[in-house]
Amino acid sequence: MNEEIVQLTLLQVIDHEIDSIDSKIQEEQDALENRSAALVEREATVAILEEKIENLEKERRTLDMEAADEMAHVRDRQSKMMQVQTGREQAALLKEIEDGKKGVKEKEDKIVVIMEEVERLTAEIKELKNLLKGETELLKEETENVKKNIEKISKGKKTKEKKRETQANKLNKSLLKKYDTLRKHRNGLAVVNVLQGVCQGCFMAIPPQRYNVLLRGDEYFDCPTCQRIMYHQPVEETEE
Repeated sequence: MNEEIVQLTLLQVIDHEIDSIDSKIQEEQDALENRSAALVEREATVAILEEKIENLEKERRTLDMEAADEMAHVRDRQSKMMQVQTGREQAALLKEIEDGKKGVKEKEDKIVVIMEEVERLTAEIKELKNLLKGETELLKEETENVKKNIEKISKGKKTKEKKRETQANKLNKSLLKKYDTLRKHRNGLAVVNVLQGVCQGCFMAIPPQRYNVLLRGDEYFDCPTCQRIMYHQPVEETEE
């Protein structure tokens, strides 16, 4: 096989190993970020519920004052009942008293509903805060574990990066630059085998003439479709 292809494929193996390490590190970080985001979301829920309670309490105080004012008006109408002389005036006062009491009852009923809702929300907040406390402790422990795991994984990455540097130095700069560019734009796969006339990067057929040259194993070409560097290496058949 062409020596440059041999060195390129070896470099790509190392790069895939480094990519795998990076993926493991990212997985550790993502898991931690997801747990942290869940805590932030729970904290936001608590804040929303607390604001809702605050608004309900404001509404309750307003209803209390309105009910007190209406009750005072009812008492005032009741005291005037002793002073009226005609049946019409009595009927008018009785209507005011009845409407006032009805208004007070409606507001008192609303106050009861509000108090029950505040009680329910308060219990929910208490439960959420208890969960938050436990999850915050778990996050703290997990953060330390993730930090240790990443440090351990990173040691292996440094070893691979040194190996990569040594391997990269075996290639001429222009070919290395081309390889790095292809890896960046082709999802980490720059060098691909061609089997039965099909590029194993984009799985498109290549011109037969070019494939015939690749079969000799001493040359390589760019794929006309995906521009990856193509070579040919027969797949070894496994014995059954």
